[in-house]
Amino acid sequence: MSSMREIKNRINATSKTSQITKAMNMVSASKLRKADKQNRAFIPTKERIKSVLEDILATYLDVTHPLLEPRETKRTGYILVTSDRGLAGPYNNNLLKAFKTHLQETHQNQDDFIVGTIGYKAFSFCKRNKYPMINTESVNSRDDVEFIDFQLMSRSFIKHYLNHKVDKIVIYYNHYVNTLTQTVDTYTLLPISTLVKKKDSQVAEFLFEPSPQEVINQLLPIYLENTLFGIILDAKTSEHAARMTAMKNASDNAEDVIKKLNLYYNRARQNAITIELTDIIGGANAVN
Repeated sequence: MSSMREIKNRINATSKTSQITKAMNMVSASKLRKADKQNRAFIPTKERIKSVLEDILATYLDVTHPLLEPRETKRTGYILVTSDRGLAGPYNNNLLKAFKTHLQETHQNQDDFIVGTIGYKAFSFCKRNKYPMINTESVNSRDDVEFIDFQLMSRSFIKHYLNHKVDKIVIYYNHYVNTLTQTVDTYTLLPISTLVKKKDSQVAEFLFEPSPQEVINQLLPIYLENTLFGIILDAKTSEHAARMTAMKNASDNAEDVIKKLNLYYNRARQNAITIELTDIIGGANAVN
């Protein structure tokens, strides 16, 4: 058994760690509420743009766009959304493991795909595995997400798609279900297949200037960026929820460790007292 001093030092160290994890738990809970609120507030904007596009496509059947036309998939572009930091439980590991498994099962060689990363964890993972990448530097996944953070990457992927350098773009991210559950999910960004032509559209009453085709040309890239932005907000909410749960579990484990160490400390203290009493009684008997 360890000495009393060693056990006491371990108790003090574990107590300090527990204080840190409790503080991180409260910070993550606060950030989770803010991110969830931002995510929910953005949904109506994204849905409104989608509704306008669906109305135009339903009314003007001659309107087309290369981003809407599916084609044979020869090369796939992937966007990985992870965090910059760790201490979030299995948040990053589950995503990267699922992505790696998908690549092994789907692609024969690395010429069949290219990867764009959001978050340092994804960037370092792709660098370590020597995957072909569209970004040469890490795109930060900061808490206050803004369009400008990933705008260059999204436009590069759209340009690649229009130039037939990639035929499909898929996003890998963690979908927020609740504070205890975050699931690895995928979303096909291009070609756009989520727009449904409405049968009973009233758009014919509106006049589009300069033309419906020009409106489609302007709105589709905005719709793609808004979709990606919404997914990043969803992933950021999942990150804070995962980190909050991980820090809660760490705090609970630290308390359990402290209880066990206190038990060991008390036993060691009782043993030390018993030994001292035995020595005293033995010495007294020897004198008598």
